[in-house]
Parts: sequence; structure tokens; C-alpha cells
Amino acid sequence: MIAAARRRARPYFEEASPAHDWRHVQRVESLAETLLERHPESADEEILRLAVLLHDIGREKEDRGEIDDHSDWGAAEAERILEDLEASPETVEQVTHCVRSHRFSTGPEPETLEAKLLSDADNLDALGAVGIARVFSFGGEIGSPIHGSSVLPDEIGAGGTDDESQYDHIHEKILQLADRMYTDVGRELADERTAFVREYVAQFDAEVAGDR
Repeated sequence: MIAAARRRARPYFEEASPAHDWRHVQRVESLAETLLERHPESADEEILRLAVLLHDIGREKEDRGEIDDHSDWGAAEAERILEDLEASPETVEQVTHCVRSHRFSTGPEPETLEAKLLSDADNLDALGAVGIARVFSFGGEIGSPIHGSSVLPDEIGAGGTDDESQYDHIHEKILQLADRMYTDVGRELADERTAFVREYVAQFDAEVAGDR
């Protein structure tokens, strides 16, 4: 089932943004394995792995403006794929809940351990060195400025506002992710990655101000 789902999922990422491409899925899969190994309570590995493979199959469509919410669309498409693969109704229900509830900015809240582990793994990939790379990759793609004018000294600043910038996204979302972890092991890894992001932001601020 896992191998078949992998084959079905990968074509959905053929033209995906580097921030949400198949490599993102592979990283989330590795993180999910780590969380599974370290979590004291056992989870259904097949459900989690299927959910990881299918969680972002709608992302490319959302980025192109074809759908409003990739988690909702992805859950419906995942249901169709899993039924084609003759998964049990219980598997379909559990996996689609994981897909529908994985997103940071929309509901519903994850209710199962597998859904919480997927959410944590997905959010962890938005943190740390990889997370910073993803922020600037996606920001460059959509044309948002690296930082807004208020980050610069007044006499230099021009153009852009922080609420449109990639720098602001780090503060508004990335640095808040640790507080949204559902598991203790996810929170532990998130704290480590958040510390790295804070170090990066301190260096960034100093460089923009010309202090370093």
C-alpha cells in the first residue's frame, strides 16, 4: 500500500514550488519516522506514512490559484486514491483526517495521534536551516521583498512593508511554530530548530543595520 501510494502521489509534485516539492515530502517522511521512534505512545505507522505521502498533493493547485485550500482538496483526492488502492474504509477515514487537519493556518484541529505527528513533522520542516531556506525560496517565487523598510535604518529604508516581507513571515509564522507542536518530542525538536532561527534573525538584523 505504501509503495503504491508513493507512486500515485509523486506526479502531483511535478511542477511544484521548491518550498513544497517532493523533497519536502521526503523530509517530512524522515521527520515522521523520527517522531514515531521517539514517541512513547505507539501510532499506526501505515496511516502516518500514507498521510505524509498524500498531505500536500493539492499544494501545487493552490499555488497556481486553482483551489482555495489544498488540505481540503487534498483530503478529497486522497480519499479517491486510497479507494482506488482498495484501502479499508477505516484507513481512508483516518488518512483523510490527517490530510485535512495538517495545515498550520486552517482547521480542523488534529484529533488522532497520527494526525498530530503529521502536523508536527510538517511544521518541523518549516523550522531550522531548511525552514529558512524555504521561506526565502517561496518569497522569491511570489516576489515579496526580503525585508521591509522598518528593518533598515530610517535614512536608508525605502519600499516594502514588513507585513509583506519574507523577514516578517519568519516572525509571524516560523517563530510561532514551536508553540503549535502537539507532541513532546515534536516540541523538543522544534525548540532546537527555533533556537537556530533566532540566532539567524539576530545575525540578519545586525547585517541589515550594518553592524556586522
